[in-house]
Amino acid sequence: MIRYWDASAIVPLLVAEPRTRVLESMRTSGGGMATWWGTPVECASALARMEREGSLERRGATLALRRLADLAASWTEVEPGQRLREQAMRLLRLHTLRAGDALQLASAIIASRQRPSAIEFVCLDRRLAAAAEVEGFRLAPQE
Repeated sequence: MIRYWDASAIVPLLVAEPRTRVLESMRTSGGGMATWWGTPVECASALARMEREGSLERRGATLALRRLADLAASWTEVEPGQRLREQAMRLLRLHTLRAGDALQLASAIIASRQRPSAIEFVCLDRRLAAAAEVEGFRLAPQE
C-alpha cells in the first residue's frame, strides 16, 4: 500500500524525535512512499532552522541531509504542474492551510488518483491532518 508522506513526518526519519521509531516502522513495513516535489526543500528548511536554533549540530545536519537524499532516491514525487496548482488553490478556499500545506495535500490527492481513501496520509501537522481527513484520507500515525 502506498502512503503519502508530508514533510512533517519525514523530518523525524532524518533526526531523532519522539515519533521517530513509529514512523521508521511505518516506512519499513512495506508499501511505497509518495510525496510532493517540494518536500526535500521543506525538510532542508526544517533542518536548517534546527541548526540555527542550536538543537541540531552541523554534523547532525549534514548526516540528516544525506539521509534525506537516500530517502528521496526511493520515493515517488508528485511533480509541479497545472493540475497540482488548481487543486492547491481549491484547497486554500476550503481549508485553513498555508500555501505549502495546500500543495502537499493537493499532491496527496493526485498521488491517490483522486481517491483519497485509497492511501494513508502520514502527517504530524494537526491542521494539515485535519484538512486531509476532511478530504477523505486515512491518517497515520494515529495519536
